[in-house]
Amino acid sequence: MFDLVADVERYPEFLPWCVALRIIERDDAAGTLTADMVVAYKVFRERFRSKVMLNRAEKHIEAFYIDGPFRNLENRWRFTDKPEGGSVIDFEISFEFKNFLLQATAQAVFDKAFARMSEAFVKRADEVYG
Repeated sequence: MFDLVADVERYPEFLPWCVALRIIERDDAAGTLTADMVVAYKVFRERFRSKVMLNRAEKHIEAFYIDGPFRNLENRWRFTDKPEGGSVIDFEISFEFKNFLLQATAQAVFDKAFARMSEAFVKRADEVYG
């Protein structure tokens, strides 16, 4: 599951509202990458840049906001292998848009959007790993 989440370049293939993603910089030795993601929802279309830290040894991924429509954006993934197979995944996200209208829209649909995005990752895992 770590590999599936770390493969950010494939997000436009399966993640709702992610219409484009481009790696700006990658440092495999440090386990970091900088990426631009374009997200579209109804009349909104926004690009933002994040730095992603991939810690394979500790099985966690962290993304920190660099530029775009947010005041702040951070997310963290933590993966714990289950003895019988599979993984437990902890996900945390914190965000605030600079624009009040975007913030109000995001807050209004957050639970529904989060559920849809979670389902997209589960479906992708099923397609990739069976």
